Amino acid sequence: MRARLIFLSLVLFNVNAQANDPVTKPVKPASAKEEASTQSKDELKPVKELKNSRETKSGELSRQKEAQAADELALKIAERLAAIRKEKEDVPKPVNRPYVRPYTIPGRAASSTSDKTKKSTHTTDAAHWSYEGEAGPLSWGKLSPANSKCDLGERQSPIDIRDGIKLDLDSINFDYKSVQFSVLDNGHTIQLTPGAGNYLNVSGKTYEMQQMHFHRPSEERINGKGAEMVAHLVHKDRDGKLAVLAILMEVGEPNKIIQQVWNNLPLEKHEATKALSNIDLGELIPARRDYYTYMGSLTTPPCSEGVLWLVMKEPIGISAEQLAIFARLYPMNARPLQKSSGRIIKESR
Repeated sequence: MRARLIFLSLVLFNVNAQANDPVTKPVKPASAKEEASTQSKDELKPVKELKNSRETKSGELSRQKEAQAADELALKIAERLAAIRKEKEDVPKPVNRPYVRPYTIPGRAASSTSDKTKKSTHTTDAAHWSYEGEAGPLSWGKLSPANSKCDLGERQSPIDIRDGIKLDLDSINFDYKSVQFSVLDNGHTIQLTPGAGNYLNVSGKTYEMQQMHFHRPSEERINGKGAEMVAHLVHKDRDGKLAVLAILMEVGEPNKIIQQVWNNLPLEKHEATKALSNIDLGELIPARRDYYTYMGSLTTPPCSEGVLWLVMKEPIGISAEQLAIFARLYPMNARPLQKSSGRIIKESR
């Protein structure tokens, strides 16, 4: 009995369990077609794996070839660079030579005041010279070959002007005007350089003023007599020939033009002072225009000859104070007299 109750309990338990479980569909048996497909897929798996393996190997080989080609190209580039470096090392380096400025022939452009100051026509420092001592006038010709005329020239200046032939000489026509100017102490004299546009005409030839400078005492003598000072106004024509106008100075009334020059004296030698006002050198010319004329030379090295000299007969006045100012700078800066050597001297009647 007891065993029977246990059996019934188990049966009841199974019934309850089945009642609680969800309803499941019956398992459909696999068809022959599905089994064949499954079998086919299982058979293709090794083929695909083999194909993938081959593709992987092919890709690796391609990458290896690309890497090898890149290495070869890099090696070729390195070899080429090394060859280029070697070629450059073998090529001789250019020798550095000093720059030589090409020479050009200057044109006839109008010279500025500063250019004329730098390039004095009548006073030059080709070699150091002086008015006394070892570099004095007796040694000028030996200081430089360029000064040979100072010793060997036959028509040198200054001279003692005497026994002139009195003639009706052509008048000197002055075309001076108010211009800017600069003043320079060149170590031998005081020099004024005017702006362009001052001319004189004599015997049909026109000369333009280049500069004016001073000597104390006068270098020229008239029948053996000198003056306290002289102003030399240097002119040049288109062919480069020179004409020097000499204006003698004696102590008298203050001179307006000379004072204007002294007012602009530079504080240092060889440094030009540009004046703020203009100057009219026509006011320096004597009222009487009679003159002496002869062919001579520059009175300073290189003593070049072929210079036309025009020496005004009438002196102009200069005050004792103005004379003393120049004498303080240059007590004596006159070349000694030279031989006239039979030169023709003409003078106005």
